[in-house]
Amino acid sequence: MSQPTLYFFCTTLFLISVLYGCVGQGGGSGYIAAMALFGFAPDSIKPTALVLNVLASGVVSLRFYRAGNFSWRLLFPFAVSSVPTALLGGYITLPPVAFSRLLGALLLVAAVPFIFRRDLPSHTLSPPRLLVALLAGASMGLLSGLTGVGGGILIMPLFLYNRWATPRTAAALTGVFVLINSVAALLGHLAATHSVPSGLPLFGIAAVLGGIVGAQLGSVHLSASAIYRILGAVLLLSSAKLICA
Repeated sequence: MSQPTLYFFCTTLFLISVLYGCVGQGGGSGYIAAMALFGFAPDSIKPTALVLNVLASGVVSLRFYRAGNFSWRLLFPFAVSSVPTALLGGYITLPPVAFSRLLGALLLVAAVPFIFRRDLPSHTLSPPRLLVALLAGASMGLLSGLTGVGGGILIMPLFLYNRWATPRTAAALTGVFVLINSVAALLGHLAATHSVPSGLPLFGIAAVLGGIVGAQLGSVHLSASAIYRILGAVLLLSSAKLICA
């Protein structure tokens, strides 16, 4: 990769991290799309995305937590069931094309309600049933580990569409969920391959800086309706990149 291309790629990572940070996500699907576009080797995409997820979602989680948006009680069952499946998914390597297109189709379906829906009043919120949370967490953990996306684009629509949390609380929960699952998936991947790609320090700096900017915008300055629109745009972008990959 030439130096101008490297700078352009890092700028792309920064912008992706800003966008995803606004809605409490690490940006895994965006990082994967960018790496595919820039011609990264397939075996380097997943671990690179997981490392960037850990760095960016760590910053995002801390910012939303300090803003008072986080609820560990709500996230706990999702996190408990997702960790072992994310570890397993990280250990396994699947053929990417069919799975990416299936995931892209699911994201497209998830994006539509958030672009066209109206804001819901806060008194309609209610937490999920324990069994539902455990099953959802386990499923999203496995998908996170297999693909390297971190799971944010899967869990946040569930929180919002099912009225389990407000947009800012959902963003805070998503950031921590992505962090936990990305760490577990990365450990599983390292157990299987014992290696990480080169270039991670520079990529990590771009992702962390973008996460700081995005988390500040999302946790304090953006309205609930703006977060809905950003989420819809993120899901549509992720869907297009995955389907066309």
